[in-house]
Amino acid sequence: MKPWILVDCEAVGVSPLHGKLTEFGAVHFESKATFHGIIRSRNGQTLINDPKRIAYQFKNWLEQEQKGRVIFVSDNPAWDWQWISWLFDNADIDNPFGHSGRRISDFWAGLQRDWHDTQSWKRFRRTKHDHNPVHDAMGNVEALETIFEIVKTQNATY
Repeated sequence: MKPWILVDCEAVGVSPLHGKLTEFGAVHFESKATFHGIIRSRNGQTLINDPKRIAYQFKNWLEQEQKGRVIFVSDNPAWDWQWISWLFDNADIDNPFGHSGRRISDFWAGLQRDWHDTQSWKRFRRTKHDHNPVHDAMGNVEALETIFEIVKTQNATY
C-alpha cells in the first residue's frame, strides 16, 4: 500500500510556540480510513482532550493503517507539519513522519511546468473545503487521485 497520509490541521496562532493546535484530520490515501484528533475548542480556549493521549492514539492509528514508513502529504506542509511535529514531541514520541512532508501544490505546479500555478488543482476536490480537517484532508485525497488520473490519461512521463 502507498504510505501516504494526507493531513490537515486547524489551529489558532502562528506556530506551536505561541499558538494552540485545536484539531487535525488524517486520511490514508488508499484505504480512505480517517482519524480525527480533537484537542481544543475551535477558539483554542477549552481543552477537550489530552494532546498526549491524542498523539498516542494517532500513532497507533498510523501503525494500524500503514505498516512501516508513512509519508506526510498536505496542501501546506509548512503549516500542518509543524503542528503534528509538536503533537508528537509534546508526547515524547518520535515523529512517525520524520522531518519532511510532501506538498500537493508543488507537485501540481511541476506537472504544469509553471512554478506559480499552485492553486488550480484545488478544483479537483469533491468534498467541500469547510475547515473540518477530516473533510479538508479527504478533499485533498480526491484532488490527488484526480491529478494521478490526469497524468495517466496524458500518458505523461514526468
